[in-house]
This record gives sequence, structure tokens and C-alpha cells, in this order.
Amino acid sequence: MQMPEKQDLSTFDGVGLAELIRAGQVSPLEAVDASIARIERMNPELNAVVSERFDRAREEARGELPDGPFRGVPFLVKDLGITMADEPYYAGTRVLKEIDYHTPSDSALARRFREAGLVVLGRTNTPEFGSVITTEPQSFGPTKNPWNTGHSTGGSSGGAAAAVAAEFVPMAHASDGGGSIRIPASACGLVGLKPSRGRISSAPGYDSWAACTTDGIVSRTVRDTAAMYDFIFGFEPGDPFTAPALDRPLTAELRSATGLLRIGFVDRPVPADLETDPDCRTAVHTALNMLSRVGHSIEPAYPTALDEHEAVATHFANIVATSTAADVAKLEAIVGRELTDEDLEVDTLKFARWAKRITALDYLQSFEWLRLWSRRVVSWWDQYDLLITPTMGRAPAELGYLAGPGAGRRMRPWFQYTQQFNITGQPAISVPLYWNAERLPIGVQLVAAPYREDLLVRVASQLEGLFPWWNLRPGTGEHDGHGDGCGCHVH
Repeated sequence: MQMPEKQDLSTFDGVGLAELIRAGQVSPLEAVDASIARIERMNPELNAVVSERFDRAREEARGELPDGPFRGVPFLVKDLGITMADEPYYAGTRVLKEIDYHTPSDSALARRFREAGLVVLGRTNTPEFGSVITTEPQSFGPTKNPWNTGHSTGGSSGGAAAAVAAEFVPMAHASDGGGSIRIPASACGLVGLKPSRGRISSAPGYDSWAACTTDGIVSRTVRDTAAMYDFIFGFEPGDPFTAPALDRPLTAELRSATGLLRIGFVDRPVPADLETDPDCRTAVHTALNMLSRVGHSIEPAYPTALDEHEAVATHFANIVATSTAADVAKLEAIVGRELTDEDLEVDTLKFARWAKRITALDYLQSFEWLRLWSRRVVSWWDQYDLLITPTMGRAPAELGYLAGPGAGRRMRPWFQYTQQFNITGQPAISVPLYWNAERLPIGVQLVAAPYREDLLVRVASQLEGLFPWWNLRPGTGEHDGHGDGCGCHVH
């Protein structure tokens, strides 16, 4: 079987590539080989893929793949959370890399990806335990942004985002505990939808960070996100949380009428003592201009409970620190000794040791405070349909600035708009609508009421129709079309 002449498979999204394969125009092996060739050519520069399974992938592509919606489509999984039987798993740590740790079984999400027909080519880079918003771990070194290689891809799904932006694969597994799907999507010009709490099972594991984390994907198109989530959403026995079923598949929401929506926005820093780059505010107003032109009502309004940033940060830090200490204890059980700064990064160990001073009462009080605060935040959606914010408060940082000891204090301006919605469990999506003078993407975040992924897909699809961002590719300067007067540009 021969690939159609001059057809560059890297330009297809996952749905489009699956359609080619289903029509017999391309074989799964040809699709896999094309992705592997691109990884081998570009990954030495970008450092997005840190663990390869090329031989297994080719063997799977030659065999009988499950007849799922993405049969034969190449894919990458993040080296955090998701496990595959007898395959490497390092979680961004030096200690697991050094012992070449392999996990004993598939997670439920890995099983669902396989049942979708995807062919996994390897694992993507992530910061240690996914705890920071840049992908520069000591274990594997920095992942570079394909749009400007002197800058960060964001984190913690930065390897996944770089791989999709560089068109290694049309989409890749990602996860989000404080912005780790949306921030890399923003930094790399992608679609990044964080689902509602309980949409995607963490089985056979647990919902970490007091159920503030979730899995998902990053992709170039809204339809890929919709089609993938339609397949991987769903309950597994024993899940402590499960979201109510959607009225219809997310793919049915694509290009569907949204009706006239009441939309609030915030373009100032949250809290006020931080900073927000003018480019990030411009990106928000780009989205607002596009949405107002199609008739939606736009108001400068947002949940005022978001202003309680210091209290939120303190209580959330208690949750994350305690979870980090638990993760360190699990690693110590695996390696059979106490871990030192030769094994883990300095800030990870400091955070875990600080957690030992947090009492059970402290933890429960923080958990309760955050749940009650979440009720006050979510009540805002009784009057509004959507909230629009910058995804990040600043453009992607230069490599090195958000890495290393003490970087946590420097990160606040970047993630000031994202972690709140992990705590509330609401769905939120980042879409790429603006590029700054340094050719760096600037994402816009849309937040809906709990379990309203359907509305996010409808509106994101509407924006994508006005500005087809997937035509814009790193390193080319090419842009084949955008919404008239939307303000989007590339230099």
C-alpha cells in the first residue's frame, strides 16, 4: 500500500489521519513510520520524547489493532501517572530513571487509549512529579518550545505539548493538577481541555492532590479533543468520583449553535499584586471581540472569591505538599532506602519534609476550606455561562527562569488563572488565538460550570471556525487564514 503522492501525514489531525487509514489510503505502519522519522529528526533538538518504544509500535502497527476511532494513529503518553505493563516509568525523577523502573500493569486510561486503536510510540518529558509549570527536570533536561527554542513549553505536560506542536503526533496524553494541560497548550499553540472532576478515571490508582488532578490530551484541533474525550470519559469500578453523563457525544457539539451566551471576563492580575503581560490581555480581548461579533453578551465580571488567592494558595499547598510526601514515601519503598538530593530535586525534598509538619487536622481543615470556597466560586455560573481569562499571566518564560531551587516563588504570575479550577473541579479549555512579537503563542482560557464540557467544545469550535489556528505551524511563518479582524498575528 502506497501513501498518496506528496502527502505529508504530519499535517493531519488525529481524526483526519484515522479517516485516511480507514479508507485504505495509508497503512497504520506508514503512519507510525512517518511519526518515528519526524521524532528521530527533530527530537534531539526539542527533547520532547524521553522514552521510545519504536520497535513495539511497529510490531503493533503490523498486527490486528482494535477497531477504535483512532485505529493506527500514532500517539505519545506523558511519563507521569499513566502506566503500561512492563514498560518504563520515571515520573520525571532521576532515581526511577537510574533503576530503569518498569510498571507491572496497565492503568485504565492506557487500556482505553489502546482500545481506541492508538499506537503508542513512547513517553514524553515532564518535570519531577509534575509539580512545576516548566518542563526542565534534572533527570532528562529541558524540553524546548518548537515556536522559539529559547523558551519553555510550560509544564507539566510540556513534552507532550512540544511533541504535538512539532507534529511528531497529532495529539498526546497530558494531565493537569494546577494548569498542566492548559499551560503547555497555551505555550505551544494547542487546544488543551481540562475535564471536570470525575470524567476520566485514575484506576487502578487514586485521585491525587485531593482529586484536583485529572488526565486528558493536548491536540491541534477541537475535533480531536472532542473525539478522544468521547472515548476515554467514563466510570471505572471503585472510582470515588464520577461525572454525570453528557446529553450527547462531544463530537455532536462541533459547529453546533451555542445560542447567545452571557460571558464574563477578567484581564487583570488575580490577585492584584501580581502582573499580567499586555500580550495576555490582548489575547483575551481578541477572543472577546470575536465572540461579541457573533452576538454574545460580554461583561467585565468574574467570581470575586478568586481574589482570595493567598488563602487558596496556603490551603492548596498543604494538599500538594502532603501528596508529594506520600509520593516520596512510595519511591523509598520501591528503592528500599531513604532518598536524598542525589535522587530527587532539592525543592521536591524540601516540600516533602515541610509536609511532615502538617498535621492530619491541618490537612482536613485545608480540604474543608477549599471545598467551601469552591461552592462560592461555582455559584457565579448561576448568572453567567462562561468566564474568559488569560491562560497564563505571562508569555512562555525563557528556559531556566522557572527551573531550579526556589523556582516555585517565581511561577506565580504564570499560573495565577489556572489552579483555581482544579480545586473547584470545573472544566476549562485553553485555545490559541494570539502570537506575540517573539512568535510565541498566547492562550486564552474559557471556564464553564461543572460538567459543561459540551459548552466549551461548542464555543471553542466557534472560535476555531473564526480563526483556524491549526493552519499556523512552528518554524514556517505560514498562516493560511484567520478570523477577519481578530487581531491574531505572527511576525
